[in-house]
Amino acid sequence: MSEAAGPVLVVFAGLPGVGKSTLAAQVGVALRAPVLPVDPVERALARHGLVGDGPGTAAYGAVAGLAEVQLGLGLSVVVDAVNPVAGARGLWHDLAERTGVPLRLIEVHCGDEAEHRRRIEARPPAEHATVTWEQTLVRRAEYEPLIGPRLVVDTAVATDPLPGILAYLT
Repeated sequence: MSEAAGPVLVVFAGLPGVGKSTLAAQVGVALRAPVLPVDPVERALARHGLVGDGPGTAAYGAVAGLAEVQLGLGLSVVVDAVNPVAGARGLWHDLAERTGVPLRLIEVHCGDEAEHRRRIEARPPAEHATVTWEQTLVRRAEYEPLIGPRLVVDTAVATDPLPGILAYLT
């Protein structure tokens, strides 16, 4: 997987509906690594009455804690999260530094706005409130540019991004 075959922290970032979860799952299978999505943690916190700005931060912290355990066991970890602001992304930089593993950021977007909207609107109803296109546009306006080393993947392109992602991770 990597030069020394050691663990790596793979962190996906991007708006809802761009294909992060699909790609994170594929990478997790390819690396035989746990995939830790933030969304189910946020939903669990909401089911227990923890709503507002704090639970989002708490969900990221909980996933980071779980990732640290897995990295400590010598496993690679794949994190699936929107990671919309520098503060959230800083968590992963700190974790990689603390655990001594390489961090590989993968920013996913859908370069075709009509296709992105179609994906959002076609999502099956889940146990939580479905993200609307209007909510996605608000999140896009609030999304802070990701700066620094990363792989950018456009899921509107017809080619399979997995080989390029796996090459980036090695």
